[in-house]
Amino acid sequence: MLNRPPLKVLIAAPRGFCAGVDRAIQIVELALERFGAPVYVRHEIVHNRFVVERLKKMGAVFVDELDEVPDDRPVVFSAHGVPKSVPAAAQDRGLTYVDATCPLVSKVHRQAERLIAEGRHIVFIGHAGHPEVIGTFGQVPAGSITLVERVEDVAQLNLSDEANLAFLTQTTLSVDDTAAIVGALKARFPAIKAPRSEDICYATSNRQAAVKAIAAECDRILVIGAPNSSNSLRLAEVAERMGVPARLIERASEIDWDWLGQPGTVGITAGASAPEVLVREVVEALGERFEVIEAEDDHVPERMVFKLPRELVA
Repeated sequence: MLNRPPLKVLIAAPRGFCAGVDRAIQIVELALERFGAPVYVRHEIVHNRFVVERLKKMGAVFVDELDEVPDDRPVVFSAHGVPKSVPAAAQDRGLTYVDATCPLVSKVHRQAERLIAEGRHIVFIGHAGHPEVIGTFGQVPAGSITLVERVEDVAQLNLSDEANLAFLTQTTLSVDDTAAIVGALKARFPAIKAPRSEDICYATSNRQAAVKAIAAECDRILVIGAPNSSNSLRLAEVAERMGVPARLIERASEIDWDWLGQPGTVGITAGASAPEVLVREVVEALGERFEVIEAEDDHVPERMVFKLPRELVA
């Protein structure tokens, strides 16, 4: 296209894959190498259609429930974590299974178990229906954990033993929203026990901070991620709260060019389940309509790496 208008494309950093997502994808790939296709995966291994479709082509079969897995094939549990009943059911059937739960989610699970053992009731900050919330609730007896989604929910809590409360959080929440809810919980229940360290994972916090760092320079921000990806949705919310119109897109084909208009600077980020190839795809699409001047924000590189399951690397 001739006479393309100039456009600065400011790419947030860090962005994209986190250590837990990298690990989960590697687990499916290694399971395919070890056991051959098909390998079954209960739920999306991570919330990204591009990743899921690539793994399908390699021989992964994604199912909603364990009873869809044949007796003679292995199954992988997703990075979001599963209730205890799921591996128990797999063991009862004699299934070979590999747990790809993110270690930071597993940390929350173990905290929940310890708190219940101490005789505490858990207030869990998270989004109803999210796989991570379902998995965490499935670690402890029914009725021992209560979900809170908003600050307003705190005032509605009716808990019998206010002296023995603790709170935990989903790992992919808005840092600012969660801080407000925690503040409300501490104000209402001064004795409530906090986790030893923040439950919101490093990748979620870092990606939200990266959006805040570029927002002041941007006229529009594009967030690459799936509509069912909690951490990706939060990135778009962060941008909007900074006063910058933002859109969540899965791929370059979803860019709304009318909405984008003729900006001077566009910011790009990607949720923790979105591969870098999709970032490059969006930059290339912008380059077809604009004379792109690309820049990446300064950042401290993430060096977190999680060990793979022994049964796949032994």
